[in-house]
This record gives sequence, C-alpha cells and structure tokens, in this order.
Amino acid sequence: MTSDNLEVAILVPCHNEEVTIANVVRDFRAQIPNAAIYVYDNNSTDNTAQVAADAGAIVRKETQQGKGHVVRRMFSDIEASVFVLVDGDDTYDAASVGKLIDTLLSEHVDTVNARRVSNVDKAYPFGHQFGNRMLTGIVNWLFGKRCTDILSGYRAFSRRFVKSFPALSTGFEIETELTVHGLSLNIPMAEIDTPYKDRPEDSDSKLNTYRDGFRILWTIMILTKDYRPFFFYSIISAVLAGLSLATGIPIVIEFLNTGLVPRFPTAFLAASVMVLAFLSLATGLILDSVARGRREVKRLHYLALTWLGQSRRGASRQN
Repeated sequence: MTSDNLEVAILVPCHNEEVTIANVVRDFRAQIPNAAIYVYDNNSTDNTAQVAADAGAIVRKETQQGKGHVVRRMFSDIEASVFVLVDGDDTYDAASVGKLIDTLLSEHVDTVNARRVSNVDKAYPFGHQFGNRMLTGIVNWLFGKRCTDILSGYRAFSRRFVKSFPALSTGFEIETELTVHGLSLNIPMAEIDTPYKDRPEDSDSKLNTYRDGFRILWTIMILTKDYRPFFFYSIISAVLAGLSLATGIPIVIEFLNTGLVPRFPTAFLAASVMVLAFLSLATGLILDSVARGRREVKRLHYLALTWLGQSRRGASRQN
C-alpha cells in the first residue's frame, strides 16, 4: 500500500502566519500532489487566509482561540485515510512527509511522530530543548517510554486514531494530549527524525516559553489524574500521611513518657490529616476502577474503527 492509493489530508492550524503559510502549502503540494491541504485560520489579524487560498489550500475558520480548538475542529470536520498535522510557521521539513506516511503504512501504526533535529541554536534554543526533555521525561515516566519529543507539531495519523481522539485541550498542550492518548490506550506508535529549521526573520513565534510550559505541565498533571488516578491520589495520600506522622510522632512519644497530651490541638490536627490521607487513598482506588472502565470504552471505540477507513474485508486483504 502507498500514499498514492490513499486519501491524504494535510492539516495546518494557523494564526498570523501570512509570511510563511504560502511556502508551507507549496512545499507540501510539491511532495504529495494529490493531498488535500486544509488551512484553518484561527482569528488571524493579517492576510493568512487569503495568502493560503491563493497558494491553493482549502481555507476554513475556527473562531475559538487556541490550537487545541483548531485541531479538534479539524479532526471532527475532515475525512481522509491518512492525516498529517503540521504547523504553519515553515519550521518543519516538508520533504519528510513521505517518510512519515511510509512509516505509518509499512509499520502499520496509528501515529508517527516527527522528532525534531536541529543544529541551529536559534531554531531550537537550549531552553526549549531542556523544557521539552523535562516534560517528555515526565510523560514517559508516567505513561511509558515510547516518544522522545512530545511537543512536536509534525505528526501523521491513521483515520482510526483521529476519529477516536477526544481532543479536550484548548492550546499548545494539544500535542501532549495526543501523545498521552496514544500511550494510555497502548496504540501502535512510531517516531522518525526530521530536520527542524528557524522561522523566517520577519515571522514571530506564538509560543511563550514559561506560560505555555506551565500549561503543558498542568495538562500532564490533569491527564495523570484522569488516566492514573490511583497513582495520583497515592502521592497525595503519602504526602498527607508524612505530614501527619511528622506532627503526631512527637506527641505520641511525649504521651508515652509522661502520660499527658499537652498539645491537644496538634494531636487533633495530626489525626485529621491522617484521616484525609486514608480518604485520598480510598478515592484513588475508587477512581482507578472508573478510569479503567473509561479506558476500556475508549479502547473498544478505537477498535471499532478500521485502520485507514477501509471496509474490514478490504483492510484484511491489504494487511
């Protein structure tokens, strides 16, 4: 099976990318002439939409601000066998799209991540690399190590992945949610190296290192609570139990030595915090059962969809 036999959709979320969007559309058109290239304009104040249309893209609008809103709308609206998601800032290598799709097809996976490789400090500064490694390390520790660049905006997906993805994020944390969705459901994944270049001089980045980094970290915490509640609440329980023991043990020692409890409010506080620790542990146990049921439903929905959207009989012959 090759990309020539499939319906390929190139998805490009955009906000104020007038300077770069024409190059993105032309470069991907040159690589995959039969692909449908969709540019979703997210409240741009420049001529992004018109430039994209003039370059030959199918231009649509999403009025809710944020990349997550745009990706959710794209995944909902567009039908194809293979989806390629790429930013409109002309920093990703269009020539690698063939390798992305070929890897998706040859390895029969549902998503292929483009791991960014760059020797240009301005394109991928040390601070961004460090933050990406830290966040990637946290996700790999929590959900399993199968991805080394969770913040890449360049990925290929099967139809089965796209139509089973809930897309709840609103901003740049959408990449983290895409990764965690695949890891938590044990969806087949692959990763390839792709060149990464700097933006043109007159093009401005929309990424705020500290604000968006905090939002991604917050998203990881929320996803941990949703997907691994027993682990999440066990940490809270351990912290509360530690606080209770730290304040309560001296009172117990004093009681054993003197038979008196002179600091009754502290003793009451220690006992109350220990009760909260056990409540947190019980909450984690209950929610873990709920999360397992939700995961099973998501997994069944994912399995109900065929890989690239063919009929099951046709898919079986091709596989």
